[in-house]
Amino acid sequence: MIPPLAELLDTARVVALPMHTRFRGVDTREALLFEGPEGWAEFSPFVEYDDAEAATWLAAAIDYAWRAQPAPVRHRIGVNATVPAVEPGRVPEVLARFPGCRTAKVKVAEPGQLLADDVARVRAVREAMGPEGRVRIDANGLWNVDEAEHAVHALAEYDLEYVEQPCATVPELAELRTRVKYMGIPVAADESIRKSDDPLAVARAGAADIVVIKAQPLRGVTHALQIVTAAGLPAVVSSALDTAVGLSQGAALAAALPSLGFDCGLGTGSLFLDDVADLRPVDGAIPVGRVTPDADALTRLAAADERREWWLARLARCHHELATRNPG
Repeated sequence: MIPPLAELLDTARVVALPMHTRFRGVDTREALLFEGPEGWAEFSPFVEYDDAEAATWLAAAIDYAWRAQPAPVRHRIGVNATVPAVEPGRVPEVLARFPGCRTAKVKVAEPGQLLADDVARVRAVREAMGPEGRVRIDANGLWNVDEAEHAVHALAEYDLEYVEQPCATVPELAELRTRVKYMGIPVAADESIRKSDDPLAVARAGAADIVVIKAQPLRGVTHALQIVTAAGLPAVVSSALDTAVGLSQGAALAAALPSLGFDCGLGTGSLFLDDVADLRPVDGAIPVGRVTPDADALTRLAAADERREWWLARLARCHHELATRNPG
């Protein structure tokens, strides 16, 4: 069931959240929030996504706002610290925003930086986390197979928990996994799942040891759970740089997984200078439960008029896309 567009527009609020550090090419994260019978939800596909891809994110938001979610089997979710592509000297400052986190995910392969920059950043994270900390890296698919293999060798001494989306394509991931398997460093797939027409292609090709899943681009909690079950691989739930509302949907997904052996990438509220509610990690974890935006924060963080109109027009187009997919 797709609610009428008017029902979405009736409560729609567009916000712009400032960030501590430029991340994923942005220093302000925009999102559209609306309220349904079950509570608030977030629609925040990245601005470069076309309407067909963005409509899937809208389906997830509608699912979260209009339908009860799967029952949780845990009520707190351990989360990782997220370290953007900052210089090594800033690593302690970044980690301090994630109190109690025992795991850090380090962004690598940043355009304009060298492998030496990645090594220095990962070394700084390992030194700050200590030998008991867990360090994972995320290349967002920006290496080719040879570059990825070279990078894994260069970073292996820092005891990597896993390497996330080192290459862009499923065949590349499969080849790299074969090359580095003897090193005991698992390969995790993110974009190859959430941006694929066939999210199970990774599992069928033996291209990953771990699946990284996000609620918004996978049409919501229930569908994401089905993908994890079908893939038959351990899962890590991550955010798409969500507001606290979107993070609560991610927490609902993590809470419903039958098994959760890794800290999740749901501590990204700490990357923002301000948010619609406070869902930053405490003692390395966030609680499970729906989030209601603070009324003052919605006003304080309201996007400029032209951005609000852009998002409302996008909402209307994506609603039409969904209605076309599901006539009647």
